[in-house]
Amino acid sequence: MQHLRQQIYEGALAPGRRLDENEVAAALGVSRTPVREALRQLAAQGLVEIRARRGCFVTELTLQDQKDIFPIMARLEGWVAHEVAEHATKEELDRLDELHAALERQAAAANVDRYWAANHVFHTALQDLVGNRLLQHLLSELRRKIGLFRQRSLRFPGRVDRSIAEHRALMKALRARDGARAEAVMREHLMNQLDALLRLERDAEAQPRPRRRRSSPRP
Repeated sequence: MQHLRQQIYEGALAPGRRLDENEVAAALGVSRTPVREALRQLAAQGLVEIRARRGCFVTELTLQDQKDIFPIMARLEGWVAHEVAEHATKEELDRLDELHAALERQAAAANVDRYWAANHVFHTALQDLVGNRLLQHLLSELRRKIGLFRQRSLRFPGRVDRSIAEHRALMKALRARDGARAEAVMREHLMNQLDALLRLERDAEAQPRPRRRRSSPRP
């Protein structure tokens, strides 16, 4: 399942693509049974859709979905940052520093995939510190969906550099116990990701489409 999930996040399995159990099983060198179970788990996570009598498809979220999800995430993660700044212990902040150091290393290496993975660990650890199970569930569900876009946003030119700068500002606010500042930085961090995605979308639309070759008239 991890292999399929990573392919979806990286875009190797494009949104809307049909996943044939036999083809996936053959590609992975396994039987259909583990593939079927993996697809069920991915469906539960919102990464694929199983449609009756039609098959399994990679979830296809629209541009409007992105515009709808990111502001919600920005509000929720902003509140998380506020609570951590106000209530986290020194030991908990030290642990966040360690996770942030992993982000710094991947940013310096310009490794987008590993930066995304380290970023996921950091944000998850941050929400876990709040200790609100309902909030954790909501954020986890939204993060699974946003993961379809979040990694893609890091491929916008300069986005990794800006992202790590935003993380540095967040850590500074957390260390200063400035809840309002931490919340504002986190909200901006999420909305900047949306902005990067929208710019990628506009750039893609601006690319000239290949012209269709006209068939030569018959003699």
